[in-house]
Amino acid sequence: MIARELINDMIPPLKLTDEASKALVWMEELRQVMLPVVDNGNFLGFLFEETIIDENDSDKKVSEYYLDGEKCFIYQGQHVFDAIKKASDYEMEAIAILNENGKYVGVMNLADAMELFANSAIIQSKGGVIILSINQVDYSLSEISRLVESNEAQIVGLSINMDLDDPLKYNLTLKINKEDLTHISATLERFGYNIVAKFEEVMTVSNEKERLDMLMRYLDA
Repeated sequence: MIARELINDMIPPLKLTDEASKALVWMEELRQVMLPVVDNGNFLGFLFEETIIDENDSDKKVSEYYLDGEKCFIYQGQHVFDAIKKASDYEMEAIAILNENGKYVGVMNLADAMELFANSAIIQSKGGVIILSINQVDYSLSEISRLVESNEAQIVGLSINMDLDDPLKYNLTLKINKEDLTHISATLERFGYNIVAKFEEVMTVSNEKERLDMLMRYLDA
């Protein structure tokens, strides 16, 4: 899924000429702690409720406040995972979405992305997780899939990341639709694959912070 498909149309941008009192009303109604600020279609950053409260002067214009996260944005054609990673890097609860010309088109809430991820097959399907360390030259998804399927199982999700300790290797995270990974692990090891981690119990994700932590571990594996 790409970023523009998760734009939250209920969250309006603030203008520089808006008063802080207006921003506070919107934040309270929308249950948001921050809102994007846009000028002539250009994203300038986010104004936080805490910033306004600290100033203790809600008659001030938005233009008079410090804005955070002016670089917390991605382009509308990028994947939702890119948006989640960027928001996490900036420790923000939302991220601005720009079009190909760099103009603001909307904002995506991290909570919306977490809900999407929590409902995905990677999380909802029963099964376990295997993490392999593999030489880049030896990587073959079709071969790995064949070995997994030879044990009457399927790969329902995967992530490939560079090994930070060895630039010639990948860390490959596999979500498999079986909770008992004993035979699959034995098969992979028999064919020379190095298993660096295995998780056979799938925990229930109970809140947004746990969902984000799980997703970031999956993306960074």
